[in-house]
Amino acid sequence: MMERRLGGISARVLGLFWVCLLLWTPTGGDITCRHCHARIRQIERGVTQPPSGVDQRRIAREVLPNSSGGEEDEDEEDAQQPSVLKKHIHGGHEPRRGFSSWETPANPTNRDGNVRRVHKPNSGPRGHRAPQKVSRVKREQDGVRGKEIMLPSDPSQEDPYPVDGQKVKRSELKGSREEGRFTRARSEELRLSSTSFPLTGDSAHNQAMVHWTGGDNSSVILILTKLYDFNLGSVTESSLWRSTDYGTTYEKFNEKVGFKTVLSYLYVSPTNKRKIMLLSDPEVESAILISSDAGATYQKYRLNFYIQSLLFHPKQEDWVLAYSLDQKLYSSMDFGRRWHLMHERITPNRFYWSVTGLDKEPDVVHMEARTADGHAHYITCRIQECSETTRSGPFSRSIDTNSLVVQDDYVFIQATSGGRASYYVSYRREAFAQIKLPKYSLPKDMHIISTVEKQVFAAVQEWNQNETYNLYISDTRGVYFTLALENVKSSRGLEGNIVIDLYEVAGIKGVFLANKKVDERVKTFITYNKGRDWRLLQAPDTDLKGNPINCLLPFCSLHFNLQMSENPYNSGSISSKATAPWLIVASGNVGPELSATDTNMFISSDGGNTWKIIFEEEFNVWFLDWGGALVAMKHTSLPVRHLWLSFDEGRSWSKYGFTTSPLFVDGALVEPGLENHIMTVFGHFSLLSEWQLIKVDYRSIFNRKCNENDFESWHLHNQRDFCVMGERKTYRKRRPGSKCLLGKDYLRTITEPCLCSHWDFECDYGYERHGKNQCTPAFWFNPLSTSRDCSQGQSYFKSSGYRRIVSNNCTDGLREQYSARPQQCQGKAPQGLQLSTSDGRLGVQYGQNVTFLVQLEEGDVQRINVQLDFGDGSAVSYANFSKIEEGIKHAYKHSGIYQVTAYAENNVGVDSAVLYLHVTSPVEHVHLRIPFVAIKNKELNVSAVVWPSRPGTLTYFWWVGNNTKPHITLDSSISLTFNTEGTHTVTVQVSAGNSIIQDTKEVAVHEYFHSQLLSFSPNLDYHNPDIPEWRQDISRLIKRSLIQVTNIGEENILVAMFPGLPTSAELFILPHTNVTERRRGSKGDLEQISEILFSALNQNLIMFELKPGVQVFVYITQLTLAPLVDNTSSHSSSAMLMLLSVVFVGLAVFLIYKFKRKIPWINIYAQVQHDKEQEMIGTVGQTDNTPKISLSDFTDPEELTDKELDTRVIGNISTIANSESTKEIPNCTSV
Repeated sequence: MMERRLGGISARVLGLFWVCLLLWTPTGGDITCRHCHARIRQIERGVTQPPSGVDQRRIAREVLPNSSGGEEDEDEEDAQQPSVLKKHIHGGHEPRRGFSSWETPANPTNRDGNVRRVHKPNSGPRGHRAPQKVSRVKREQDGVRGKEIMLPSDPSQEDPYPVDGQKVKRSELKGSREEGRFTRARSEELRLSSTSFPLTGDSAHNQAMVHWTGGDNSSVILILTKLYDFNLGSVTESSLWRSTDYGTTYEKFNEKVGFKTVLSYLYVSPTNKRKIMLLSDPEVESAILISSDAGATYQKYRLNFYIQSLLFHPKQEDWVLAYSLDQKLYSSMDFGRRWHLMHERITPNRFYWSVTGLDKEPDVVHMEARTADGHAHYITCRIQECSETTRSGPFSRSIDTNSLVVQDDYVFIQATSGGRASYYVSYRREAFAQIKLPKYSLPKDMHIISTVEKQVFAAVQEWNQNETYNLYISDTRGVYFTLALENVKSSRGLEGNIVIDLYEVAGIKGVFLANKKVDERVKTFITYNKGRDWRLLQAPDTDLKGNPINCLLPFCSLHFNLQMSENPYNSGSISSKATAPWLIVASGNVGPELSATDTNMFISSDGGNTWKIIFEEEFNVWFLDWGGALVAMKHTSLPVRHLWLSFDEGRSWSKYGFTTSPLFVDGALVEPGLENHIMTVFGHFSLLSEWQLIKVDYRSIFNRKCNENDFESWHLHNQRDFCVMGERKTYRKRRPGSKCLLGKDYLRTITEPCLCSHWDFECDYGYERHGKNQCTPAFWFNPLSTSRDCSQGQSYFKSSGYRRIVSNNCTDGLREQYSARPQQCQGKAPQGLQLSTSDGRLGVQYGQNVTFLVQLEEGDVQRINVQLDFGDGSAVSYANFSKIEEGIKHAYKHSGIYQVTAYAENNVGVDSAVLYLHVTSPVEHVHLRIPFVAIKNKELNVSAVVWPSRPGTLTYFWWVGNNTKPHITLDSSISLTFNTEGTHTVTVQVSAGNSIIQDTKEVAVHEYFHSQLLSFSPNLDYHNPDIPEWRQDISRLIKRSLIQVTNIGEENILVAMFPGLPTSAELFILPHTNVTERRRGSKGDLEQISEILFSALNQNLIMFELKPGVQVFVYITQLTLAPLVDNTSSHSSSAMLMLLSVVFVGLAVFLIYKFKRKIPWINIYAQVQHDKEQEMIGTVGQTDNTPKISLSDFTDPEELTDKELDTRVIGNISTIANSESTKEIPNCTSV
């Protein structure tokens, strides 16, 4: 927003009175629609900022009627007046202001024939915005960035404020060519009948909603103003105003709705505009106020949920759907008095009422619902019978979220399989068929633009496109699409939605304008036959001054901003009306490409064939009296006093005053219906004034009703070709210049069919155009292929490569030549058999249903036998494909990898397809087995134990240290070698189906170490809960006690507790980490540390207090003094000594214990295998990552095997017991 500052003080919000309207709001998603839900448009007051570099005192003089300098000059808003002082607006958008016809349609179709927005609605009553992707035919007006503004001055004097040291005289007023120069004084100017009414007391309110209610020709207008606190995110004040005299006066209704009631939204029934709904602000209370007499009286009903959006039935005035903030859908059949919960998990804005003539019951609701596991499904049910048993699913499989679109005769959904999206359509509620785009279009995104006239217009972004879309047009059933136009410009709207630059001219069938990107330049093209042929627009011959415009096709042409109004009170950059189809008004420029600057206003009075300039700046232009007259207002941020009217289709314009004081225009409301004789303009006279509502009555300028002499004929044509879409059309219209009122039955059309010609036919699916009229098969298409539904003995229509454009009414001529011809169906072997799962996944958990899809590209599906072998010993067979269209379901009882094979066979041939399905069981825990301490450069075995024990095929990812790439195996064990000393982290991740679990352990790597088994006093077993956290804490207690008694460094001690009972542990004595002496000397240090620790343990000096009164002593269980593993070359002698020690057990014990320092070359291997979990405790910093369990928690047969492998010690020599699952011995001693 822009802020106007006066005298350095920031002025308060100007009141850019963006007015809110009940509209049929569109939805969004991967497939988007042009209409879906009723929404009231809410726009907030803007803040205006002075032009950069302009003296603020001067602005105050020139824009404020009460400022020193007098009232604003009468012609300051003149369309063609040059600026006295030109500066650019900085600091943000300048919001557009304007008007639009006030109308809330009873059904989602656009009454003026324009292509509706394909749009995902923002929010609902609380302004919440739904996330998905949004698309629509472009209607945004992004405001004016860097637009020049013009400051008024006294027309009779020089500017008293010099610019750059010079006085600037007022420029001559430029008008339209026919009108010439305006010189009349203010007292002589043309005036419109108008009245003004201030909304007293609501100047602080910054939001408003306005609706003309009470039905056609009603005089009732409702206005809801409110103060929205952006810091609190809620409405803090509100006022309701009501007028019964077309806006001449208003009455404040706060007393009738309750002084303490804070209202947030206003809704009006589209089928009975006398019925009003008001929603209270949910931050205060959840309630609804209902009126059945056009807002005269209200009844209040409290709700137990918070409404986000409402959707009214297109026919039944009392039927309403309400979507809550917690994504539940409610229904009411008495206009909101009672509500019934329909479903608890509905995708935002993906619910639709039934379509008359298509759905069996009028109260059917189409919904995109989500299951508990997050999958979306398309379901239907009746509003009062929507239980789990009564809901039906027209599409049996899950669909992509935010993809359901129900629009006219069609239902669209999207389902992704194997990473590729597939689109499906149901025509007139028939079975779904997959949409066929050209084979290699490979769409990334798809938006439904139009579904009128029994044909689908879609915008598709293909795999090689980023900023553009291709336009495709379908056959009647919406299945087969052919290319209409490539590289159509797209952009992001204000809500982040996708905007396609395409506009359909109202009232003329088959006429579209589109902005296409050609060699990085955007150009405007027009078609008169629904996209078969496109051409550039010829620029006007002259400008407003009559000077020739040199613009030669194709290097120069006319280009338009194809923006329909985002604000319903703004005409937008292009507009047309069904009751005056020959008139098109648009803003754009002449040149080699579309430009954001140098914008002029253009008009065509012959359906887009020729154009002329009407204004040299941006204007809002609306149609009055059935389109027989035009009214324009300059698009400016300055106050205005005048409107421009034309009665001769834009050839000349007359300026009328509608207010005595200049008005900052914030919005307008036009009388509903087609006659459009009354307009209410909203704004304010100054920065500090109240809101002003000015009623403008145009009836006084029409002096009589039209008679036959006031009409003439107009023939629709395309560059003088009077056959458009296969017919000649002649319209009766008011003769330009006649100021007479049209009657409701004035529009008469005479239609005659034409003979079919080349331009009445487009290329059929699978064919591409070469030259102007020749359609040839694409390289990927086989024109000899027959329909899948064609059975032997039957006939089908073989395409000639051409198809008549849908809704083209030509007859005879070339119709027979280009029509499809009947052919006999021939017996053909099945080809292109495809087998897949419904969700595209090749992994499933056992016990769950998996749905297999069997599809055939070519062959007689009615006479082909289908067999599916599931690979687990079971199979099914079907006589034809008709019974398996929804898929074949099967559940596997055991995990494993299964080869699933499909066969298709007839008397001519056979085809098959295979897929491999991985069936897994849930993996709940993984335990990483690894030694606590390892020897440098010695291979050790690491294994992972998974529970449950038979989960199926598993993938193991082994991460060692800081490696960025894992080792990937299908085996549960791996051998590792560490080349450096220190602490190393090992992580294993186990992947089973869609789940991944992991465990992490640390291992201390040294060249040598000592180890000692420890035991405890029996009372510790009583307090042992046998959980990892307890063992870690006890390990720390033991280590702390050892350090306190012996004063040995913390880095030299590692204590590891074993799980299970009796409680036991292992003490590791480690060398110094920063040893700089010789290795042998370091071993000597380790011997000294060992003696100190063993002495303390033997003297029962190591104890700790578990809790008050419970003391636990630590004892030596077994001592292995000789080195277990060393990187010296004395292993052969150690092996010999081991054999000798077995013979002389007693002697070895005595010699080793007593003379251990004198025999350093003896190496005795003592390897202890435990069946219990190995955990690293203390300074090594082991982390037990979730999920972890101890081996004692496992009940598989391995447990019994491990428990039998206990360490038996003969004297001082340990025997070796190997485990089935762990090859590396986890506990080692070394000197």
